[in-house]
Amino acid sequence: MRVWPAGPGSGLPARAQTVQEENMSSIVRRLAHVLCVALTASAGVACAQEFPNKPIRWVIPYAPGGATDITARTMAPRLSASLGHQVVVDNRAGGAAIPGFEIVAKAPPDGYTWLLANIAFGANPSLFNKLPFDVERDFAPVSKVAVVPMILVVHPSVPVKSLQDLLKLARARPGALNYGSAGNGSANHLTTEVFRSVTGIDIVHVPYKGGGPAVADLVGGQISMMFATISSASAFVKQGRLRALAISNARRNAALPDLATLDELGLKGFNVNEWQVLVVPAGTPAPIVDRLNREVARTLADTAVRERFAELGAEPEGSTPQAAAAFVKSEVALWRRISREAGIKPVD
Repeated sequence: MRVWPAGPGSGLPARAQTVQEENMSSIVRRLAHVLCVALTASAGVACAQEFPNKPIRWVIPYAPGGATDITARTMAPRLSASLGHQVVVDNRAGGAAIPGFEIVAKAPPDGYTWLLANIAFGANPSLFNKLPFDVERDFAPVSKVAVVPMILVVHPSVPVKSLQDLLKLARARPGALNYGSAGNGSANHLTTEVFRSVTGIDIVHVPYKGGGPAVADLVGGQISMMFATISSASAFVKQGRLRALAISNARRNAALPDLATLDELGLKGFNVNEWQVLVVPAGTPAPIVDRLNREVARTLADTAVRERFAELGAEPEGSTPQAAAAFVKSEVALWRRISREAGIKPVD
């Protein structure tokens, strides 16, 4: 039988003493972890109970007048009333929406800074080699908010009245037509790039700092065409100031029920839309995320909000935080594939 050297002054063999010390250390570590978790949870609950106690900043990474801005301004009054503090829409346009995204990524994770993320949020990781944030790591999705189909519109001076007319003109005059967008990586840009890839036409991109300014220039005749959101362009279509040729969604929209889909017109499987998801900085306490999720659900169920969305062609689409996170992840993967297939090269 092996005899362990005695531990000095312990009355126990040294090995037995070591085992006992390791066990005690493990117990202390476990207790410390349990206490830490309990304190964190308690702090999160307390924080949620106090939230909000000041105005909330809702960052929109585009100029006023585009779909993302319109959605936020439709929801903000209802959210302000429900939360008891004003939700202030803060437009931060330009830079392919990256500066606006970065503001929220680097904001304190306390629930007081929001971002209405859109299709660029999922596409930018494929369009840019370097971003000052990680879309999946630095944000906490709260809820899906809406899907906003795009409509292909042209200025009335462009001598086309159908999709086939447009394709014929573009092929006869490569590079003669231009199209506007809310900026590189925006829904307008991405939808048109997929359209260009599918049809093989040569058209020139004119990026703006938001969908509103792009639509304004299209109405003014400074640009030829655009995939605009229904919410930003449908009024001009109804007034005859723009001509709508097709809708990008897989199904028709109640706001423009007579407008055919691109799929119906021969571009089988075409289904590219603007989408919006409310996100906050990563690390925001779960009780606050859950509170905001409930408030979004209530707002999207509000009759006045739903009626306004219907007028704009937007389709409300709430979700759990987990479903919103899974959706963002799927969009990042989708745009990696589309960018590769369409030959879109990322830039620095």
